Amino acid sequence: MTATTGKTAATGPAGSAGPTGSTAADWFLSTEERGNPFTRLAHRRGGAAWSGGNSATLHVHGAEYFARLRELVEAQRAGDLLLFTDWRGDPDEQLGEDGLTILEMLTSAARRGVLVRGLFWRSHLDALHYSEKENRTIAEGVRAAGGQVILDQRVLPLGSHHQKFVVLRHPGAPERDAAFVGGIDLCHTRRDDAEHRGDPQTVGMGAIWGKTPAWHDLMVEVRGPAVGDVEATFRERWEDPTPPTLEPVSRFLSPLHRGDAAPDSLPPQLPDPDPSARQESGRANSLDVQILRTFPRRRPRYPFAPDGERSVARAYDKAVRRAHRMIYLEDQYVWSREVVDCFAAALRAQPELLLVIVLSTYTTADTALANASGMGSRAEALELLHDAGGDRVGVYGIENHEGTPVYVHSKLSVVDDVWMTVGSDNINLRSWTYDSELTCAILDPEADGREPRALRHDGDPARRFPREARLELAREHLDRAAGDDADLVDPAGMFAACRESAARLDAWYAGGKAGPRPAGRLRTYSLPELVRRDRMTGRLLQRLASDPDGRPRALRGTARF
Repeated sequence: MTATTGKTAATGPAGSAGPTGSTAADWFLSTEERGNPFTRLAHRRGGAAWSGGNSATLHVHGAEYFARLRELVEAQRAGDLLLFTDWRGDPDEQLGEDGLTILEMLTSAARRGVLVRGLFWRSHLDALHYSEKENRTIAEGVRAAGGQVILDQRVLPLGSHHQKFVVLRHPGAPERDAAFVGGIDLCHTRRDDAEHRGDPQTVGMGAIWGKTPAWHDLMVEVRGPAVGDVEATFRERWEDPTPPTLEPVSRFLSPLHRGDAAPDSLPPQLPDPDPSARQESGRANSLDVQILRTFPRRRPRYPFAPDGERSVARAYDKAVRRAHRMIYLEDQYVWSREVVDCFAAALRAQPELLLVIVLSTYTTADTALANASGMGSRAEALELLHDAGGDRVGVYGIENHEGTPVYVHSKLSVVDDVWMTVGSDNINLRSWTYDSELTCAILDPEADGREPRALRHDGDPARRFPREARLELAREHLDRAAGDDADLVDPAGMFAACRESAARLDAWYAGGKAGPRPAGRLRTYSLPELVRRDRMTGRLLQRLASDPDGRPRALRGTARF
């Protein structure tokens, strides 16, 4: 299933007017608020901090995303451009049932004359259960086919490049240009679908997840001028003159790996796709899109972010504090009191505000150590939210119809059905300050039209794209058919439906699973019990390794970014 927009309203990049006169400037960061004048994004369009005239399609689940990515890549020809970044890539990960692999797709494109360039995080050592070998195998395979993939370790200690995006450009055919942004890596476990029976090609996770862990994830396909902003982010990293790795052991071994060579030059960036161009579907472009990033402050400094960039965190802080009626959130972690402070502040300020969170019930390893290092921080964050919002906060895990938990890897937020994000960032300090991240914030100038037409006290109406994204995900979690969502449009109706569905399923389990399994996949989230010693150990591990704070020292310990 996809949520597609485009439709009718015309927009401009400097602050497009919504249906009641609200502007993108009310929700998006200004160039000054981004806090990084050194990025190309601050200068690409005369200082405007976002672009108008875009369209987007939400791809729910890896199976759908892989199929769409393959379709667009296989349509590319000699002279086209394929750029990608990722945290992990498995060369043998299959894109579909016919067995075509990630590496085969990339090398086939390179052999056709497509300019294939990639940036993979180099990864920690495989001895630590990371993906050094897999990422290097893809780099070597693409290089042999005529492309180039750089293994990029220009990160803080124990940090990573966590951005996951793809850019496809077509000289002479800008209507075909597209970018994908979100949370889905090009690796094992990600090719799941709405049934959530898991990717046949998996990685080792805790026993609670079963042999083929179920995986819930999202990517957004963007078309229009925002494609140029995503490409500019790639080029900033690609053209960084700092050696790809500064770590001593890796530098010593680098002569053995030609993938550690300096990046080849790229051709000049093409003009952004014309906002007035029609999409393949025939719909006009209408969305405003702002590209948000995280880069830490590090030495040697990033030339495009010498003091780092925390526009992801700043954008959340600005938009979430504006919430009036509903915030819908899907996230892998939800850690750290500092990060969730903006959500708590919104709950305190607006007594009608409802917060629904869908997250992973367990850690990937599901060990005592992993739980200690993550669940203590999650407990503190959720306690802050419950203190602020009480029973207006609903937190849920999800499971498949066989009762196996589903790992929630999606990173999505929707505020009042107006502002939404899809990206690589999680709700934690690491994503907001320490690793590299990339996220799309989206505003749709077209009003949705369904009642309630406005969720906000100022009359700013709900918008079509974010509302449909929220409803599509709610239908899946509640086992609803397409179109069966009239009672979910109102935030109070959706909040009640989620709570009641989870309560029915919880009661079915408590009653020994007597009778048919109730419809729905939501389970009420309960924090695991942590003894005091584990909580103290976990807090130390969290700050040192799992969720470090990459902010300047003057900001640490505060809720400012």
